[in-house]
This record gives sequence, structure tokens and C-alpha cells, in this order.
Amino acid sequence: MDPDFLNAFTQPSTLDRFLTEDVIAKGEKRKLIKPTSSNNPKLEELKLFLTEWINRTLKEEHIVVKSLEEDLYDGLVLHHLLENLGSLQLDVEKIALTEKKQRKKLSVILEVVAKCLQLEESQLKWSVESILTKDLLSTLHLLVAIAKHFEPTLALPPNVQVETITIESISGGLKTSNAVEYITENKENIEAQSKDDAFDELFSCDPDKLDAVKKALLEFVDQHVGKLGLNVKDIESQFSDGVVLLLLIGQLEGYFLNLRNFFLTPVSTMEMLHNVNLALELLAEGGLLNFPVDSEVIYNTIRRTETPLNPVPSSTEIFK
Repeated sequence: MDPDFLNAFTQPSTLDRFLTEDVIAKGEKRKLIKPTSSNNPKLEELKLFLTEWINRTLKEEHIVVKSLEEDLYDGLVLHHLLENLGSLQLDVEKIALTEKKQRKKLSVILEVVAKCLQLEESQLKWSVESILTKDLLSTLHLLVAIAKHFEPTLALPPNVQVETITIESISGGLKTSNAVEYITENKENIEAQSKDDAFDELFSCDPDKLDAVKKALLEFVDQHVGKLGLNVKDIESQFSDGVVLLLLIGQLEGYFLNLRNFFLTPVSTMEMLHNVNLALELLAEGGLLNFPVDSEVIYNTIRRTETPLNPVPSSTEIFK
């Protein structure tokens, strides 16, 4: 087996730079601004704009904000801001010194914000926990939402976007996904949103173009698992034992699969079905599989596609 392939699973990832020392609990999800966006000029412009806006708004109260993360997490500035902008009287202490009181204060404040903005919980891009832990992305989303609601004519810097990484602890390990997230309105029409997904276009081909679709899919798979030193020649047979499918999911979705969680070189039906079932579970957990799939159907394709005269190498043969 190629040692570089194993290193992809056993060596520390550059993702470690984005993780805190705390262990992410199973089912927990965190979204962070990538360090590559920290010095984004537009992001700095938005931070400065919001800071100056808050200081102007609260000038008569002699409140001066220097850092959005450090000065807003305890709820004091947010409390004054809402009272000033919306003439809201919040039933909560002005100053909260302990974490318990700060958490309670933030809970009341954010509940009021959600009601004012008429937002459901699923629409919120912030939480008590994220504000309390000085999460910049959540703090910016919250301030932008407040500003747009109470001062709709405020000329917020447009098209402010950041690169984010979402880290989630799942049964198979750590799942990560990268994205570009807009904090302020994108005033430009993004052509990609109106275009059909590449795979939708592939599957809209006529039935007689199925071979062309297969070829395109094969090139797509090979492009991603090829980074691990693998070569896929036949989608149907080489996906049957679940190995290539798991590795492809890992490459596309950022799964960190422990080698002990699946069989890298399965030799029995039980081991192959275990791999396929694990892959289906990961797809379902990630919201990518919205209909039931029988793992035995995938496994049984190996019997349909292989012939004694034209055998296709399985994953077991690849890793020997």
C-alpha cells in the first residue's frame, strides 16, 4: 500500500489550526472564519463601520467600543444599543458580571431581537453560545441584522464575504466543509445560482448518451480519489465494496475516517456491506441522501459487472 495514502488518514491535518483545544462533542457543529479571511480588506471595512456606528449611536451614553468580539459578548453594549435604537425596555440587569448572568442576559436580548426581526430559530445566524464565546462571524451577522432592521437606510459596506470552515463531530469522525459566506448583501447577480448543477445537466442527457454520462462521472471520481493515489476504471464494480465510495465522500465532504471504522481491503461480503452501510449513513447524516438505498443492491453490482474474461480490479486488489 502506498504510504502516502495512509498518511492522509494518520497525519495531523492543517485543520488543527482552526480547532480549539476543547474536544468537539458528538453532534456539535462549529463554523469559523478561516485565517485566510482575517485580513480581508472588506471584512476590516465592515468591522470598522459597525464599530463607528455603535459608538455614534451610544455617544451620549459614553460607551466606546474598540473590539466587536471583546466588547459585545457580555450583552451590555447590545442592551444599550437595542434600548437606543428601538426604545426597548429589557427586563434584565444592565451589568452582568458572572457567566451565568451574562448567558441569561444574552438569552433575553437575542429573544427580543428574533421577535423584532420576525425570525424563526432556524433562520438565526447567531446564538447565545456563539456571542458569549466571542465568535466574530456570529457577532457580525447579529449587528448587521440589527442595523438593517432599525436603520434600513444605513449604507452598510456591500458584498462583504468570508471563507468559512464548518467542523462537525459525527459517528465516523470529524466532518468539515468549506464555504464562502456573505455577511452583507451581495448586490451582484451570482450566475452560478441560476445555472443548473453540473450533475443535473449530466442526468438530463438522453438515454443513448448514458455512456458519456458514465465517462464524465468516472473522470469526476478519478479526479478526487486520484489525489490518494487511486485509479478508478469502473464505477459500478469498484464502488461495490464501499471503499472508493467512502474515500470519495471523504475527499468531497472533509470526513476524517478512522481506519478502524471501515475495512480498507474487504475480503468478505460482511466487510463489504459494512463499508457500504457506513457510506450510506454518512451521506444520510450529511443530508445528502433523502431516500432509502439498499446496500445489498450496491454490493451486488459487482456480480453483474464482472465477467471472467473482463474482470475489473476491486479495492482489495488495488491496495495489495
